[in-house]
Amino acid sequence: MEEKQWVVKINNELNSLANTSEESAHWSKRFIYKIPACVTELNKRAYKPQIVSFGPYHHGTGDLRAMEEHKHRALLHFLKRSNKPLNAFVEALAPVLQDLKDAYDQLDPKWHLKENDDEFLEMMILDGCFILEILRTTDSATHTHHSTQTHDQTTSSNATNHSEDYASNDPIFSTHGKLYIVPYLKRDMLMLENQIPMLVLEKLVFVQNANVVKKGKELMKRILNFFSQAISVKNIHEIEKCFHILDVYRKSLLSEEPRSKKHTKTKSGQNSIVHRGGGDEIIRSATELNEAGIRIKTSKTRSLKDISFHGGVLELPLIVVDDALESLYLNLIAFERFHVGAGNEVTSYIFFMDNIIDNSRDVSLLHSCGVIQNALGSDKAVANLFNSLSKDITLDPESRLDEVQKRVSAYCQKPWHQWRANLMHTYFTNPWAILSVIAAIFLFALTIIQTVYSVLSYVSPPS
Repeated sequence: MEEKQWVVKINNELNSLANTSEESAHWSKRFIYKIPACVTELNKRAYKPQIVSFGPYHHGTGDLRAMEEHKHRALLHFLKRSNKPLNAFVEALAPVLQDLKDAYDQLDPKWHLKENDDEFLEMMILDGCFILEILRTTDSATHTHHSTQTHDQTTSSNATNHSEDYASNDPIFSTHGKLYIVPYLKRDMLMLENQIPMLVLEKLVFVQNANVVKKGKELMKRILNFFSQAISVKNIHEIEKCFHILDVYRKSLLSEEPRSKKHTKTKSGQNSIVHRGGGDEIIRSATELNEAGIRIKTSKTRSLKDISFHGGVLELPLIVVDDALESLYLNLIAFERFHVGAGNEVTSYIFFMDNIIDNSRDVSLLHSCGVIQNALGSDKAVANLFNSLSKDITLDPESRLDEVQKRVSAYCQKPWHQWRANLMHTYFTNPWAILSVIAAIFLFALTIIQTVYSVLSYVSPPS
């Protein structure tokens, strides 16, 4: 009996099945992902670029095509200023073309065709040059640097004004563009589906001026400065190799290690964690923690890792909540979800914050403690934002934040803290309840005084 066609196909694939090390090498090449519909349907706008496309996923679609003209202009200005032929950049990227393609998960089959190699390379160069021009023309710190150190050869000698080679009324590369267009570009540049490999930017910068690369981390400094991420030079050099701009931003959020690790690990004795069952490890809201006697204060760094609990004090990093935060954190969470080995620090942080934020009262408390800076408007909007970010995510049991959460829960389960929380919740939640308690105490004190006088008058009657 002749074997069915699909059986033959499976047998052939089985014979050519790669070993574990080859499979690992295959998966490790991918770090830019197409986000599935089951994730994007909750908030499609957060994952789709609104003004510009980078990379193949949204290339040439809809209204994004309008920015292609500006990409072309950016390329021309980039080439003119670098004084290098286009072929020099093409020759630098051509040898790594397959690596650039392999970086994309679920890449459209058309990009794998040999006849489309030139188009893919053109797309990478156009997108890369546009990004570098945006970083350059909006880098006010570098403007000052070049105006005071004219001997620096990182750009041409007339680079004291980074946007002088563009017209003052340029719609993108001007003060007007920086004010009205760049905020949208920033949001689109931090979307997972809208990334290009850092390798593209590194190759372009190297060909343009190898001296910049020799300085080390210069490109990373430009990117972080563009996104207003304050980070020390020491911590920049400690950041490991990044896959793309979103990865650079993510690692900058985690770069500041907590100043002391003495409270981050479970110890024997008073800091040991009791693993309770029945939901006792679910952390309470910020208001309930406050009622239980836990004091909340800001950490000394803004790293999302810098969360600790010791001696009844919960320390949390400052976070600014604005219109761009939802899209940013959803894409960071998506990257951690789909890239094996990326870590889960951002996801764990959002999960933790969702646990301690139930309503506007919790946001108000965290704001008064200096943990949240609210740029959204209402406290209720902030609470809804954190609650929506945490949908369909879970806390890794191996996460350090899980240990913090268990330590906080263990603290709240102690009888004295439970009694204090019940007292605060029952009698001190509103002014009228507080007045009632004060009045009851006052009346009780008067009753005691009256009783004492009655006893004294009986024991020692007046003569």
